[in-house]
Amino acid sequence: MNTLNLTILGGDGGVAKALLSLLNNTYQDQKNPIHEKIKNSHIHLVDISQNKMKYYNSYFQNIKNNIFFHKFDFQRKDELINHLMRTNTTIVIDVSTVDSIETIKCCNELGINYINTAIETPSLPKDDFNQGTEILNSYYNFEKVRKNFSNITGVIGSGMNPGIVQWMAIDLMKQSSNEMPRACYIIERDSTFYSKKSKIKKNTIYTSWSTHSFIDEIIKDYPLFVRNHKPYILRKNSIDMNFQVSLGDIQFTGCLVPHEEVLSLGKLYDIELGFIYKFCDYTSEFIKYMVSEKSDFSKINCKVIDPMDAEVEGSDLVGVLLVYKDRERYMYNVTTNKEAFSKYQVSATYFQVACGIYGALSSVILDDLPQGIFYVDELILNTNTSYGEYVSYFMRDFIVGKNAKPDGLLLNRLQKSKSSDVQLYVKEFETLKVKQKII
Repeated sequence: MNTLNLTILGGDGGVAKALLSLLNNTYQDQKNPIHEKIKNSHIHLVDISQNKMKYYNSYFQNIKNNIFFHKFDFQRKDELINHLMRTNTTIVIDVSTVDSIETIKCCNELGINYINTAIETPSLPKDDFNQGTEILNSYYNFEKVRKNFSNITGVIGSGMNPGIVQWMAIDLMKQSSNEMPRACYIIERDSTFYSKKSKIKKNTIYTSWSTHSFIDEIIKDYPLFVRNHKPYILRKNSIDMNFQVSLGDIQFTGCLVPHEEVLSLGKLYDIELGFIYKFCDYTSEFIKYMVSEKSDFSKINCKVIDPMDAEVEGSDLVGVLLVYKDRERYMYNVTTNKEAFSKYQVSATYFQVACGIYGALSSVILDDLPQGIFYVDELILNTNTSYGEYVSYFMRDFIVGKNAKPDGLLLNRLQKSKSSDVQLYVKEFETLKVKQKII
């Protein structure tokens, strides 16, 4: 059997460690669909910094002899290409914040398949046109060039969300294929936080995932939703608006946040789409205070909550809510931090993200996929992938249910407050139309 050579960019980060934990489990599990491939693999971790080998020997004992470390700046195209050629890399897994387009160019040049968890592009000029729409503009910039990458198979945005949620949405819609929903909302309720309050430092934003990306979505960008294949921006801070979500007995309110899966699904489906996100109360209240004080967020300390530092409580619920005229249907997974740490030594959020990467990796390895770049929704609709089966190998518990009465579309869900008045951002966005059979 040929050796599977994986290169993980951002190999020293939390997402990479979560993926390694799943691959460590895969190595010893003979029933796992990619067991033999991982046993006969080389896993190259690339980053500008690296953990000590002792860490990997302790937590990844099954694959420790398969892991190789490379410390260099992979933003330098010549160094990245030399590494990929020297290691005979088969698949690049990009969990970094480096420009996705430039990395994919290198992979396409060499014919190396590519997977990432999100689109990363350089910051755009801070002018009136781009203000508050960076994620949307990054999506458009990527759309303009992705047709050029025809020499590889690439899966874009395969983490938790984007990623697994597109599979949930499509799977749930297929169960009622005779009727299209009025709306599809990606939903997340993340209560991850340290158990002991003595771990909390003042003037610090705590998140369960990349603080850089969190600030981009919650603070720098305006809320976004898609309707009739067209994105709309609400000119208001995300943190100042709360939208109602009901999942049977579970009820909460969350912010409306711009996200790639809203745009990719909005390109395919002529319905309303948005991402409603509730994160831990401590961080929410702190950000509200900072916004009210007009504070400079670039000067605020940020910290990813790490269960290796101290005990972490709470859970991460992620799923989809479909809204019909007379009812709602939902599907979600809840993973507790206690469960994720006891099994995989990672947080609930990073475990869920790693499941999405594992799903894409298994699909690229095992499925007969055509060349081209695919978002997860496109992968599911346009290929013979078994993505859902792969994702479900580790993420096994999905709750499916219905609400007898719908709460309506987004603006019906907006909680009334003194600051609830919103204004649509009048900006001519490109319509996200696509000619394609959906279901």
